[in-house]
Amino acid sequence: MTAGLFTIPLWIDLLAVGIGSVQGAAFAAQFRDRRLDLLGVAIIGIATGFGGGLIRDILLGQVPLALRSNWYLPVAVAAALLGMLLQRLVHRLGVTINILDAVTIGMFGAIGTTKALALGLPVVPAVFVGSVAAVGGSILRDLLLNLPIAIMQVGSLYAVAAIVGTSTLVVLDALGVDVLIAGIVCVVVTFGVRVLAVAFHWTLPEQRHLPTGAIRIVRRPRRPGPGR
Repeated sequence: MTAGLFTIPLWIDLLAVGIGSVQGAAFAAQFRDRRLDLLGVAIIGIATGFGGGLIRDILLGQVPLALRSNWYLPVAVAAALLGMLLQRLVHRLGVTINILDAVTIGMFGAIGTTKALALGLPVVPAVFVGSVAAVGGSILRDLLLNLPIAIMQVGSLYAVAAIVGTSTLVVLDALGVDVLIAGIVCVVVTFGVRVLAVAFHWTLPEQRHLPTGAIRIVRRPRRPGPGR
């Protein structure tokens, strides 16, 4: 795939930013004890929507798309305000935050991987760029809220879902599948892994220390040499 063969449509990138901003603002608005004002919630929503694209373009050595168009900031602001207004409804529905989160990481993963492939990156770096773009918004969200970063904690396969989805995309692209179809499959696979992990509590094994005394060094007695 080359840059001239495929360009990500503006509306797809804006849709990903909008969904991310809605999710980020709705997530931040639930923390009543932190006394966030409307501007604070909006900033967190915007950062969640922008985060993945900013990190993606920085890794690819490009001026971020969000700074090359007049559309991104108004869309992110409007989506963040919508997330604040719908906060009670979103949390009343229970799983809506996780669903929006799964859609966001799927879309940013697909866009990031596709763009990396279009610029000529090998498949492994392309998967890396797509996966980092997928979780970038959530990292900024958690940092701004002073929360443990989700992908660093034992949880429901957050980054793993992005890696599985982006890997699926590069495999389909190598097989000659149309890039738009491959991107849609990437979003569906990422969404499916993330939602199933939340529903069935799938997690990676937790890091554990080796028990004290588990490793012992046994020294064999030296044999006396000749003349000793």
